[in-house]
Amino acid sequence: MDIETNAFGQPVGLPVALDLPRPPPPHVPLDGRHVRLVPMAPEHADGFFACFTDPAGWTYLGEDRGFADLADARAWTEAHAASRDPLFYTVLREGVPVGFCSYLRITPVHGVIEIGFIHFSPAIQGTPAATEVQYLMMSHVFDDLGYRRYEWKCDSLNAPSRKAAARLGFTYEGTFRQAQVTKGRNRDTAWYSILDSEWPALRDRFRAWLDPSNFDAEGQQIRRLEECG
Repeated sequence: MDIETNAFGQPVGLPVALDLPRPPPPHVPLDGRHVRLVPMAPEHADGFFACFTDPAGWTYLGEDRGFADLADARAWTEAHAASRDPLFYTVLREGVPVGFCSYLRITPVHGVIEIGFIHFSPAIQGTPAATEVQYLMMSHVFDDLGYRRYEWKCDSLNAPSRKAAARLGFTYEGTFRQAQVTKGRNRDTAWYSILDSEWPALRDRFRAWLDPSNFDAEGQQIRRLEECG
């Protein structure tokens, strides 16, 4: 599609037909087959303390953690539950907290939103539950709220996060060098995105991969996510 120009012959881009601003994300539960995402609440602290025992899991989250003790976990959870940007969700499996994630850099005026602060218990890492979390968060943004752009950013040295972004269908857009200082060290930030025009095909891919027919009797995937849709 050709880029439009103004009366001076300057390229100005295509008009946006979408009704802006989009609504801020309501803090409502999101239900899946494997997990339920609920607004983070102080009562989730004990579950976080039980499942996040490895401090190495916090390396790329920008906070010097894990929890020193249960009181520390409760104080952290209460503070983050009160935040509205980032807007934190707790991941529940059979009613037990097994992770958290958030929407952040929420920009309704442009229809742009980011997912981040993702931390899963080893119990769901690499499982359909972890992928379903991502699907639920994306679907809410695009299908329910009508946003134009969904972002993923990570430390450029965080290889697992970069691999996850590629697997989930994000497009790598580049690296912002010396973007910030984290824990006294330089951080280059890798940027990824999914656009609303790309979502329908990705939605079909997620649904096909998450369908029970894609898993054998031992629960192993038959087709990789990238092969579905």
